[in-house]
Amino acid sequence: MVALAEIRRHRTHAVRVGTVTIGGGAPIVVQSMTNTDTADPDATTEQIVELARAGSEIVRITVNNEAAARAVPIIRDRLDLMGFRELPLVGDFHYNGHRLLAEVPELGRCLAKLRINPGNVGFGDKRDRQFEQMIEAALRHDRPVRIGVNWGSLDQNLAARLMDANAARPDPQPAEFVLREALVRSALESAAHAERIGLPADRIVISAKVSRVQDMVAVYRELARRSSYALHLGLTEAGMGVKGIVATTAALSLLLQEGIGDTIRCSLTPAPGEPRTLEVQVCQQILQSLGLRSFTPQVAACPGCGRTTSTFFQELAADIQGWLAAQMPVWKTRYPGVENLNVAVMGCIVNGPGESKHADIGISLPGTGESPAAPVFVDGKKVATLRGERIAQEFRAMVEDYVERRFGRRDAARREPREGAVAPR
Repeated sequence: MVALAEIRRHRTHAVRVGTVTIGGGAPIVVQSMTNTDTADPDATTEQIVELARAGSEIVRITVNNEAAARAVPIIRDRLDLMGFRELPLVGDFHYNGHRLLAEVPELGRCLAKLRINPGNVGFGDKRDRQFEQMIEAALRHDRPVRIGVNWGSLDQNLAARLMDANAARPDPQPAEFVLREALVRSALESAAHAERIGLPADRIVISAKVSRVQDMVAVYRELARRSSYALHLGLTEAGMGVKGIVATTAALSLLLQEGIGDTIRCSLTPAPGEPRTLEVQVCQQILQSLGLRSFTPQVAACPGCGRTTSTFFQELAADIQGWLAAQMPVWKTRYPGVENLNVAVMGCIVNGPGESKHADIGISLPGTGESPAAPVFVDGKKVATLRGERIAQEFRAMVEDYVERRFGRRDAARREPREGAVAPR
């Protein structure tokens, strides 16, 4: 088995999107997209801030009409005043982007990147000219471009040509194979066209969005084989809930494990009342679970079984995980590296002590019929045994003490953990 540390990232151009770098070996970037009406600057600004606070490093917004285009500078100014000056905004254009960028000159200045869909940029004789106008706008404002091809809006002329050529073959390929090839060609040919107009390769990100996992994996493997453009990964319509999360995780993990992908998004359909921020959390957890980036301390907790009929360990695990997340806005600046912390909350003696020893700090709670004692392990050593009704509060205090000692000073890595932060009973 190949260790993740040994996996080589697919070599791509480094693309600067505002203050964020995509590709070129830079850390994989988490993106998100608003679902508000961009013409409503209040609602859109509010959602952008929610996504940014959840950890989105780039936020894409729809720019579909003049009202939305004229709202973008207002949104940008508000974000700057609220302390999000360095958060890049990406404009998502279909059909009329060439016109909006020309009619609202300040629009291109306020966006850090333009997203163009070659299948929706124009039709017939207008297609090439309108695509060129979009690229010229990017050049005028010194902005990069994502050329984003979608399965549902594929260039029909290209698809028809490839289908006709395939039908004439003595051994025609399945229709799905031809459509995947059309996606790849549309993205690469459009990128090559942009380069001929004058947009350098290090200003181009490409994506080819589909809704099925195996199609996505096949398309991106081919894009990686044929090009060195920075790649944005994501299913175009991942779906809702568990289905959307699992499908996204499966597709992205396969490609990321192979070193393919420079920026990712989880295109979840949110349930009514569900926060849009879930798509950001899913992306972060995929990267953190693969060992590619760290965003927040991780809590390992056993699933429970017949030995753990009490729900106390579940409640403690949820309490610790929620508490850690709540601390991160302060901790990530006060304690550099704290996002790499690993905590274990285990439910019985079978795996509890062993798993707790593998964590930075862990607690093994008593299972059904076990002695009502909870040993705590710090850096592999047993340092305390907690009992009574205040186990949760005392363990949380030990975690906080550990974070302060390990991450609070530069020489923390050389210090031995202090035993008995909470005296054994």
